[in-house]
Parts: sequence; C-alpha cells; structure tokens
Amino acid sequence: MRKILQKAPQVVMTVAMLLLFRPAQGAAPGNWKIVYDKAAGTLRLTRPAGNVHLQLYASCKWKGRLITTKDYDTATLTTKPLGDAFGKGTLLQVTYRDEKLPTLVQSFYQYPGRDYLLTDFTLEAPYGSIASNYMAPVNLIDMASVPGRGDNRALFIPFDNDKWIRFQSHPLDFNSLTSYEVTAVFNGDTRKGLVVGSVEHEFWKSAVIMRKETNGKGYTLTCYGGAADSTTRDLLPHGAREGRRIRSPKVMLGVFADWRTGMEAYGKANAIVAPRRPWEKAMPVGWNSWGVLQFKLTYQKALEVSDFFKEHLQPHHFVNRDGEVVIGLDSGWDKFTEEQLKDFVRHCEENGQVAGIYWTPFTDWGKRPEANIKEAPQYKFKDVYLYANGQPQELDGAYAIDPTHPAIEQRMQKVSALFHRCGFRYVKMDFMAHGAINADRWYNPGVKSGIQAYNYGMQLLDKYFGDMYINLSIAPVFPARYAQSRRIACDAWNKIKDTEYTLNALSYGWWITHIYQYNDADHVVLQQATEGENRARVTSAVITGLFIAGDDFSREGSEEGKARARKFLTNAEVNAAAMGRSFRPVEGTGLRSEDQFMLTDGKGHTYYAVFNYTDNARSLQLPLERLGLDPARQYHVRDLWSHTDINGAQAISIPGKDVRFFKISSK
Repeated sequence: MRKILQKAPQVVMTVAMLLLFRPAQGAAPGNWKIVYDKAAGTLRLTRPAGNVHLQLYASCKWKGRLITTKDYDTATLTTKPLGDAFGKGTLLQVTYRDEKLPTLVQSFYQYPGRDYLLTDFTLEAPYGSIASNYMAPVNLIDMASVPGRGDNRALFIPFDNDKWIRFQSHPLDFNSLTSYEVTAVFNGDTRKGLVVGSVEHEFWKSAVIMRKETNGKGYTLTCYGGAADSTTRDLLPHGAREGRRIRSPKVMLGVFADWRTGMEAYGKANAIVAPRRPWEKAMPVGWNSWGVLQFKLTYQKALEVSDFFKEHLQPHHFVNRDGEVVIGLDSGWDKFTEEQLKDFVRHCEENGQVAGIYWTPFTDWGKRPEANIKEAPQYKFKDVYLYANGQPQELDGAYAIDPTHPAIEQRMQKVSALFHRCGFRYVKMDFMAHGAINADRWYNPGVKSGIQAYNYGMQLLDKYFGDMYINLSIAPVFPARYAQSRRIACDAWNKIKDTEYTLNALSYGWWITHIYQYNDADHVVLQQATEGENRARVTSAVITGLFIAGDDFSREGSEEGKARARKFLTNAEVNAAAMGRSFRPVEGTGLRSEDQFMLTDGKGHTYYAVFNYTDNARSLQLPLERLGLDPARQYHVRDLWSHTDINGAQAISIPGKDVRFFKISSK
C-alpha cells in the first residue's frame, strides 16, 4: 500500500489517515495502529490493548542544526510483510522528502501479539555523503499519561558500573532526567508502564532523556543515539555516522501491563539482535582473591585457599551443579612465575576445581608514555593511548588505550597464550569501559565512535579468549554478547551497606540477566560483620546470580571469616536457590533500593527475599497478591535460613541488618 501525504487539501489527508498503517490483514487484534496527524506533523501510535495513545516524530542533527520529520514537505507511506529474528510481521515505512533536506525513511517493525514495536530511520544524501552524531528515532510528546494517575516514576539506568554509580527509581517531579540505553516510565501502584530503549549497540551510545514541558503539566521523551557525557566517561562528543546512507539505532517502544515484564522483554529483544554468549555448563560458584587478600595474594596462599575449599566447603553444598568451584586469582597474580601459575592450575584441578585468572586489556596502569609495551616492544605506550584534545585520557587511575591499535592485538595474543599454556579456563576482565570512550581518533580510520572501537576490541578478545568463561567486571551494560557474565554493580564487601548497594543494581537492573547468562553480585566477604549481615550478603549473591566468596581462607587468614564460611556458605536450602536467575523486584518504588525480591521457578515454587537495611527490626505481612499468588489459597512457607516452616498468615519479623528468605509452595 502506498500513498503520498503532502501539506495539501484536507480530503487527501483524511483518506490517508483512514487507509494508511492499518494492521496487516489477519493480524491479531490489539496490534499497533499508526496514522499521520496532518495538523501536528507527527505520527499517532495507538493500541486498544492497554489503551495506548502516543504521538511520535524522529529527529537528527545535520549540518549543525536539529531537523525533525515535522520539517519535511511530503511523506510517502508503504507497508510490506516482514520476517526476521523477531518473527513474522509488518514493516511500515514513511519516506520524508524535501528539496532542502536529506531523504529520511522512518521504519516501524511490528510483530503480532507483542506489546512493543521497533523503530529506526535512515538519512540519505542526494549525492556525496552525509554525517550525523545525533539520531533520535523516538520523540514522544506528553507521554507521562501512559501509566495513569498515581505514583508515577521513571528509571535511571547507568551506562556502566564504575565509580559506585547507582540505579534509581525517580518520582515524576524532576525537570530533566537522562537514562542510558533504556528507561521505564511506570505507575508504582498498577505497574502499567512504558519501556523505551535501544536494542543495537554496534556504533551508538544511546540515551533516553525526559524533560518537563514548559506548561509543567507533562513530559516529553527522546531516545537517541549519540550520548556522550561524564556518565558515559566521555570528554569528547560522540563520533558521527558517515556515508551516503546512515542509520539510527533501532529502538524498542512498548507499553506493558507490568513494567517489570516490559524491562524483561527489552532484555530479551536485545538478546534476539545479539544473542547471549553461550555457556553449556553450570553457573560458576567459587572464590576471588580481591575480596580480602587483594595485593597480599601469594602463590602459597592461593594453594591454601584451594585446599580450604576442598576440605571444608565443597563436601558441604558449596559447589555448582557440575560439582565444581572456581578459584580465581585477581590482580596481583603477575608476581607468580609461569611454573607457579601452572602448578596452581594443577592443584585446583586435583581438588576438583577450575582455576581462574584476571586481566585488564584496555588500560595502562603505569602511565608511562615512553615505556615500551612488554607484549609489543616495537611500540611505546604513548602510541596506543586514547587522546582527548591531544592529552591521554585517565579513568580510575589508568590511561585508556586504543582497542584498534595492532599493539593491543599483540598483547592479547601473548597474554592469552600464557593463560592457555597454564590451563586457565575462567577469566575476569576488568576496567573494560576504558576501551569505550570517545577519542580524537583511532588507529583504525574506519572507527568513528568509542563504542565502535570497543566492539572492535571485544571481537579480538573473543578471538583469543573465546574458549574461556569470560566474566566482565567494570564494563558498560552494552554490548553484552562477548561475555557470559558481568558484575551488576561496582565493588561490594561485607556490610549491610554493601548488600544494599548490590541490591540497588538488582532492583532496577535484574533484567540484565536476559542479555548475559548471569549477573555477578561480586565477592561475598563475611569477616568483620554481624551474622545478620552475613545472611543478607549471601542472599544478595544467591538472588543475583554468580555466587563468589571473597574471604582470606589461607592459613594466615581470619579464623572468623573461615568459621562464618563454614556456617553461611554451606546452607543446602539457600544454596539450592542459587539458580543463576536474577530475582525481580516486587515493587519498584524504593527510595534508594528495593528490599523485596521474588522468583518463580519452573516447578511453580515462589522464592521471596525481604531485606532490612536499617538497624531496627521491622515486620510485614506476606504480600501474596503482589507476588502474583492467590491470597485466598493456603501455601506452604519454608524459611530457608532457619530450615523451619512458618505460618504465612502471621506477620514476618526481620531483624535489623538481616534478611528473611522463603520458599512458597502450593499445599
């Protein structure tokens, strides 16, 4: 179906509005409908299911000015069948033309039965090339009405997990809010919500910005490619997409009865575009030296930790479903000789363990510009820095280096060869965001943006380390396809504040489990904390994903830490709940973090964890309805820490700085 819309007679517009963008014949009822609004110069998106009414246009920067689809003189609309990784559907396209502007083609990818659609657009020059470093497929006008009246909120999602950055659920009382890659705008009472976010991460760093309208009665929302600021760790603007024809990021736009389902749908949509890195074995469980030992790590202590696990923890339920644990050497392993590294690996294997190791591929910690690179001695470090305005860029105390420089591939070749010779099968890659920042230029002239350079470097990482389990530490959320897991937040240790900080990321980033195989709650440290804090910290790992201990279990290590490990890392019922699946928040309205989390497994059991981050005891009723359970039914409620059954009708008491963890089953 094809029709040209012009700023012309009303009769032409009326016919177009009636005929264009009707759902494909045979499509399921409740599909999206898209019509052109002549008066506003925008598209109106409606869907009877969910009572959805949105007003949308696209925009971009071109030759130093902002242009929008409202600026064009004519629009040609077409529909055709669509078949791709998302399924069969309909592609709806609007081609905007104006003799003074580049041709803009706005596309909508609609799939029957889904609560979301995808959209992007292209710019095409009549001759020569075109460039833009800002392309926004989604501009919504007064969209805050979507959730309805009540406790309306918007999520802040950080670009990465560096510098102890936090997620946040913001009440709609701000003037402006920028979230990175995605946001949800939702009602905390009804849970209805709008989810908007980029599902492509090859060239663009994307963001969603909400602004209060000048009349103060609503908000606009823009999702764009081209984000570059202190939160993306950038000093320079985003690089420009260049060519005869350039394309924006593809964006998911959906309205859901439950915003949590919407965020999970967003994660799954990203995994359709770029599938998760496969892992056929069980979720890793084990130990990392950075928890307590840090730079006190030695060869002898590493062997002693391995022996402690074999003797005291592995026979008592602290193993993964394959019966293995990972014993991971973090920063400081470079003091070992190669023979010591090989012997450490052999020792772990004899103890039924997998040996892990650590590296930071995109950093120079020495900050020695004139020094030769050990693995590529024909180059100096100054040759590989990512410069901003001619100066090396420092982040977290290290200079960032160019992932596209051939010296970096040489480093990867040499380091991976060492790891493979020694027999390591698990590697923690840290400070990855250094490789994603924008720069004056890159060694590879075809690279024009920081995230494009990062993808280049990660493809090399896959080439040389691809047969190992890769766990990212400090890293952007996206792209996710290069590693099996990623730490969900920054460093966390033993106190209730560490548990709360980790769970802040789980509260609003649990959906990341759909783009990585596992979220990582960081190392669990038990010494120098209360037993309630121990229970809370262990539970935070169990409900997040990877379950990694961090105390010093060598002979000189804390006896308190060892005793607590024997007590709190060996609870069979708690450990059985560590399934590698991140629990979702029960609500989404926490001032700093959520304190209630849930997961329903494949057998119909509902796991429910409720935390108390304060010093004082608190109590609450089991919130069956908010857990999706029937309040009129009776349930078997098991307290996993105390191994006791409780009366679910009675108030639940949670001591200060502690947790209660339940398994709820039908009677």
